[in-house]
Amino acid sequence: MKLLNDHELEAALREIGAKHYHNLHPFHKMLHSGGCTREQVQAWALNRYYYQCSIPRKDALIVGRFPDAESRRAWRQRLVDHDGDAPGDGGIARWLRLATGVGLDAELVESCRAILPITRYAVDAYVSFVRERSLLEAVASSLTEMFSPTIISERVAGMLANYDFVDRDTLVYFNARLHQAPRDADFALNYVKTHARTVEQQQAALGALRFKCDLLWAQLDALYMAYVTPGMIPAGAFLSEALSLPVAA
Repeated sequence: MKLLNDHELEAALREIGAKHYHNLHPFHKMLHSGGCTREQVQAWALNRYYYQCSIPRKDALIVGRFPDAESRRAWRQRLVDHDGDAPGDGGIARWLRLATGVGLDAELVESCRAILPITRYAVDAYVSFVRERSLLEAVASSLTEMFSPTIISERVAGMLANYDFVDRDTLVYFNARLHQAPRDADFALNYVKTHARTVEQQQAALGALRFKCDLLWAQLDALYMAYVTPGMIPAGAFLSEALSLPVAA
């Protein structure tokens, strides 16, 4: 492997997204094309909540690792974006609004007791990755945000067009993300370009982004296996009375 210049490094990072980002996943395509039942949409919203409420945990870990105040100030804005400045504010609260908007009970969602085992395993693995790997890798793993405006546009347009139980108020979470995600991605990308100065560091950054893409993909694998494949819902996971798929023995 050769040392990449900034342009080549960014191109390599973007190529990972083009090949591995979860907008390519069959469950994503079902969700946005109207191919999901209401119960499958609920399962997605319920499981995704655990990811959403874990984002500030991983961001708090990253903030504490920056040696300079300027970087800490920039990154801590992510905590405000997700946790808000008061109860009922922020991205987590807006995701709960989405979940209840598609018919879920708020207490069930916030308890996270009915999420899939792979959801818990994958999200916890992400928090552990940020805690245990280098700061460069932790920052690079967030670069899936470079690709999120595309998936957000697909998600909002597709869900509004295809589900009569979804409206713009339900999907309000995504409004802020259309400007938050590019802002955050710009900072993280500049950080990676500045600090990945050896072949080993560049490969570590690329590997971190691939890890994050795989993690997001695995969460949709779990949803597809449980809620599209008959007989594969694990005991204790979300099961609506209207969902006809049997629970795995």
